[in-house]
Amino acid sequence: MKRIAMILLAIGILALTACANQAGSDIPDTENAEEQPAVSDIPQTGWTEAVPAEYHSKANHPGTVVTLDYDSKNYSGDSKDVSKTTYVYLPYGYDENDTETKYDIIYFMHGFGGYAGDYFTGSMTNMLDHMIENGETRPVIAVSASFYNENTGTDFSSSVLALRQFHQEFLNDLMPAVEGRFHTYAEGTTPKELAASRDHRAFGGFSLGSVTTWMQFCHNSDYIRYFLPMSGSCWYYGGYGDFQIEKNADHLEQLIKDNNLDEKGYFIYFAVGTNDNVKGQSIDFADELLERNDIFTPDHFVFYQMDGGYHDRTAVQEYIYNALPEFFKETDSAEGSERTEADGEEYFHTSTKIDEVMADSAFDGYGRLIFPVNAGYYSGDTLGELRLTWYSHIDPDKTVEIVNYMKSSAEAGNVIFYDIYTDEEKAADPAKADTGLFFFRGDPGARFAICNAGGGFAYVGAMHDSFPHALELSKKGYNAFALIYRPGAQTACEDLAQAIGFIFDHAEELEVDTDCYSLWGGSAGGRMTAYLGSYGTEAFGAGSYPGPGTAVIQYTGHSDYTENDPPTFMCVGEDDGIASWRTMESRANAMESLGIDTEFHKYPGLGHGFGLGTGTAAEGWFDDAVAFWEKQMKGRDEM
Repeated sequence: MKRIAMILLAIGILALTACANQAGSDIPDTENAEEQPAVSDIPQTGWTEAVPAEYHSKANHPGTVVTLDYDSKNYSGDSKDVSKTTYVYLPYGYDENDTETKYDIIYFMHGFGGYAGDYFTGSMTNMLDHMIENGETRPVIAVSASFYNENTGTDFSSSVLALRQFHQEFLNDLMPAVEGRFHTYAEGTTPKELAASRDHRAFGGFSLGSVTTWMQFCHNSDYIRYFLPMSGSCWYYGGYGDFQIEKNADHLEQLIKDNNLDEKGYFIYFAVGTNDNVKGQSIDFADELLERNDIFTPDHFVFYQMDGGYHDRTAVQEYIYNALPEFFKETDSAEGSERTEADGEEYFHTSTKIDEVMADSAFDGYGRLIFPVNAGYYSGDTLGELRLTWYSHIDPDKTVEIVNYMKSSAEAGNVIFYDIYTDEEKAADPAKADTGLFFFRGDPGARFAICNAGGGFAYVGAMHDSFPHALELSKKGYNAFALIYRPGAQTACEDLAQAIGFIFDHAEELEVDTDCYSLWGGSAGGRMTAYLGSYGTEAFGAGSYPGPGTAVIQYTGHSDYTENDPPTFMCVGEDDGIASWRTMESRANAMESLGIDTEFHKYPGLGHGFGLGTGTAAEGWFDDAVAFWEKQMKGRDEM
């Protein structure tokens, strides 16, 4: 904070100056490198200019605001389908029949208690009209969205949960809906096509919307080049009152390096008012970033203050007026920056040989554990032909998605596999070499789950019975592990106990919250989950660690239970010839009589091993199970 104060005192009140365009060539001019203009030649810190008074009145060439309905999901809750509405500003001259003219686009997010369309009340659209009319910014489409499902404010903690997951809605639902309807530079709405047009896309937000903007930078920088956080710091770690300034700055710095953003290009215009009640967190965070001037250089990051600015709409309008002319300066071509195979979409296909995947250099030392070590329990030469003993409904597309996810994560430098035993322990018992944890990363600091596949305690059917579950949990922001264990009921439970201990002992390194963790399992993996829930890690030789906050069990005839069992979700098919639904229902009822929270589901016409249940009568069970776990989390948090 002191550094910024000294800088501003030294430079005085600065006006934003016109900026030179960025170099448009793909080939750098090495002979005259020192003469190349920066992305932005405005000072890195300074004061905003006031919006001209006439910009609050109607312009001669006004744009229009329309609404767009789209389908989404309750990403911060039960993941059920929701219908939402967003508001879209179209500049003067926009013609829906003119498919040749393309427009840059900026998405805006409100703060606590706001709503979709918030940005287009008052004189905001008048200001945009004047700026475009006077050539201060390129014609731009603007979107005023909401992280609320019901387009109305909720309590503060629920608002924070919603904004933390908004990056999923933005990528999966909002951006495709908007840019599939209006003429932006996106040639289509696939992730690859949207990423290719990132140079023409910006995101800004105020207050909690500023926090949302930082989260977008953390999660969606593949799709957005320009960012306008207004009055709010990054809360990737921590939250209100626990801002963890250095840790968040560390994360941004590492993200920039890992994703090569310095070369791909990005620009952050950070702003706050001198009378804003959140200026402390904003200035502290800006100061931390400015100290790291080898990363957050003036061509990538600037920090501006509004003299006398409060935490209000007037300030927001001034920030947008000053920042928007600095965006889209290097977007004269529509090429953008395309995603590469590192996104995990093109590595493997259904025709790829299983042996080829196992031997891939990205999986050095553990590729053989992706598929059953006991090769007699699977068949098929290719990913599309993979079949596992005792399992139905294997989805080849999901198999391909999983191995592509693994390779892309490994290629990006992430550790995706952890040994749970030391080299000495494996030397003493060679079977332990066939164990470990595959890590499907969620949000840093989020709770974790361990998914345990079945296989009759003869093999581990992870590709259908735990990898898909872990991948889907990670998409919801949770940190998920899939355990590869030794065959045999006793040794399998010992390995699960060891895995729990490993995660607790390395929680800081893994960046997971150990409170109210969950165990998931199907068939034999369900028995393992039940045993650890009933008797704990000590019973299986791994020391004393807290028990799970939730157990999720699929299709197993396990009937044992104790009064110490965790809240348990159970599901099974009515036609399962291996695990009787009556046995599972009886266990659920008996546990319920002891005061243990349980939920039981049976699905008609369904046999054993349906996995995620996609396209079956069980479809949706996974979201129900997540909601059950989240109910237990909420109960813990409220204690």
